[in-house]
Amino acid sequence: MNNIPKKVVIVGPAFPFRGGLAAYNERLAKAFIEAGYSVHILTFTLQYPNILFPGKTQYATWDAPTDLHITQSLSSINPFSWRSTAKKIQKLSADLVVFKFWLPFMGPAFGSVAKLTKKHLPNTPIVCILDNVIPHEKRIGDTILTRYFIKHVDAFIGMSRSVLNDLALFNKNKARRFSPHPIFDNFGKKKTKEDACQQLGLDPKLNYLLFFGIIRDYKGLDWLIEAYKASSVDKKNIKLLVAGEFYTDAKPYKELIKKHGLTDSIILHEKFIPDEEVANYFCAADMIVQPYKHATQSGVTQIGYHFEKPMLVTNVGGLGEIIPDKVGGYVVEPNIEAISQALGDFYENDRLCGYTEGIIEAKQRFTWDKMIGQIELLLKDLKDETN
Repeated sequence: MNNIPKKVVIVGPAFPFRGGLAAYNERLAKAFIEAGYSVHILTFTLQYPNILFPGKTQYATWDAPTDLHITQSLSSINPFSWRSTAKKIQKLSADLVVFKFWLPFMGPAFGSVAKLTKKHLPNTPIVCILDNVIPHEKRIGDTILTRYFIKHVDAFIGMSRSVLNDLALFNKNKARRFSPHPIFDNFGKKKTKEDACQQLGLDPKLNYLLFFGIIRDYKGLDWLIEAYKASSVDKKNIKLLVAGEFYTDAKPYKELIKKHGLTDSIILHEKFIPDEEVANYFCAADMIVQPYKHATQSGVTQIGYHFEKPMLVTNVGGLGEIIPDKVGGYVVEPNIEAISQALGDFYENDRLCGYTEGIIEAKQRFTWDKMIGQIELLLKDLKDETN
């Protein structure tokens, strides 16, 4: 496409920080490079103050990627770093700046970098890929912080239509496009169930449902425990594997497991799962279960697509847009009974093979080149607006 900028700066989480946001930005950078762009990521020197971070560590335990240019530059709470980051963007001669926005707390830092970048590079488009506009866990001041950031962005990619609907509450006029979260294909290759189970110390003769990722209350693990008990699948050599670090109080969940006598049926791996171990969990599982109480989109579904696993999601936010119901898994109403019925149906009617085929067919919708294509079209929209 003519007149598309080729020097891209991505601002947001990346190595040495861990987690889905960092993984996304690094994979996005590679997708830009594959499309012929030069890319530099400006990440944090300080992402969250320790007092605000609920986990054990914010940092990766693996080596830095050797095929990406990543510079630590931005502190979320230091205004001097906001100015210096904007100057770095100017020095890099960026002709496209991409922010990944997920939390109002980042609004002052990101908004200020965007504002200062516009002062130095007035013709450089600033695009935001939105995870959330309205956060899952609301706090006083969210609206003011989010509005400040949105004010200084030119155009938006929403990874779910519900996020674009939320954006309209803040701004209805700026250019925007929908492009779903691409497949997370940066966690290694598929492996056999036997190999995956061996790595995890699990019995490959048993069946496993997987709840994966950082555990927060809105993700509905309590619903899943109740549904798992109600479905009686625990009596059929079907285990529930919960893999992730608690970012909330773990005690109520453990008490619920004990209350229902599920201590031997629910396997808790209470830790952040490093990138090199992700394949083991997905390849050991029959189905990935996301019983979220509310959501926008989820990177977990896109890891599931990569490993070609059937998925169960609740019909909240954009999750129902991603999984083909009764083809690649289940889109159920957000309640315990609906989740329980789907768990039972999956095993009682031997859906594994059929739904796996459905996922393999559906995954073609979520390639990274489609995301890059939508960003390019968004830039064309901006150019058309100025002509």
